[in-house]
Amino acid sequence: MKTNNKSGSGPGAITRKGITLSQENLIRESFLNNNLLPLVVQPAIDGLSLTQWTRGNLQLIKERLAKNGAILFRGFNLITVEMFEEFMTAIAGDLLDYSYRSTPRTQVSGKIYTSTEYPAHQTIPLHNEMSYTRQWPMALGFFCVEPAAEGGETPIADSRKVFQRISSEIRERFNQKMVRYVRNYGDALDLPWQDVFQTENREEVEEFCRQAGIEFEWKGDARLRTSQLCQAIATHPHTGEQVWFNQAHLFHVSSLDSEVRESLLAAAGDEPPRNAFYGDGSEIGESDLEEIRSAYEAEKVTFPWQKGDVLLVDNMLAAHGRRPYRGPRKIVVGMGELYEVTG
Repeated sequence: MKTNNKSGSGPGAITRKGITLSQENLIRESFLNNNLLPLVVQPAIDGLSLTQWTRGNLQLIKERLAKNGAILFRGFNLITVEMFEEFMTAIAGDLLDYSYRSTPRTQVSGKIYTSTEYPAHQTIPLHNEMSYTRQWPMALGFFCVEPAAEGGETPIADSRKVFQRISSEIRERFNQKMVRYVRNYGDALDLPWQDVFQTENREEVEEFCRQAGIEFEWKGDARLRTSQLCQAIATHPHTGEQVWFNQAHLFHVSSLDSEVRESLLAAAGDEPPRNAFYGDGSEIGESDLEEIRSAYEAEKVTFPWQKGDVLLVDNMLAAHGRRPYRGPRKIVVGMGELYEVTG
């Protein structure tokens, strides 16, 4: 049975700091196990509305987010998805649709979606949302409607520190060559292209691809192949810091279990649902990918969810993932502040 340890040094422990975010002393600030992310913000008075407090403290929140990368709002009596959507709108304005999809999700309310609907026994590696594209949300929020009975945490990692942990040789190679993502849709190989592009119209898919700089090729009635060249390293538009910002380690065929990989390749004729290459089409060495995965692992911070928790992340500064779990679990997601690579 999971317990919530609010003091001491065990998992999920909070180290108290005698500092506050607001002049009115309405909240308390602390950290989990002396990690610098996430910053934990809790109400200092009963009945404090997270959305109302947010509207009056947006600049302070953005400053803390730029420094720490992620903020965990805990104990604010946030109980509905609609309340979470109001909070995210206060943070980011009009929220974004989940377009050009990579994983299965379900729309819950307005522009709030379920977190990735992969089987409970699977691990989702650390990654930055939509870093396999040239446009992505800057603000990403998670709301814990129901924590799992066991497991189901959402690990996070500082993308600046991941960048620093990766050797300069690998960083330079990726920076020069960039990353090419190749996806094959159809015959249950991956999400159907109709789900990914949210349309049944081929002409709309083609126009989206042209606008996004995605190469595409139709293969018969059911299959589609796309290829897109994207960044490997990005510079945060506000802090000027460099971050590791791609999903080569997740898209690459080596991320699949060996049996699953062999099965998919047999069914797809040596074209897996997704794969990653250097921008020139050359293979990415598995030893390089293992170093990247090790960097994420070394920077991973994990904490148990509590019902009503809201985790706000700067999507460029903090990567996120998911641990396996047992029992019901419901985490919903909202995205905002679209950033687009130009030039």
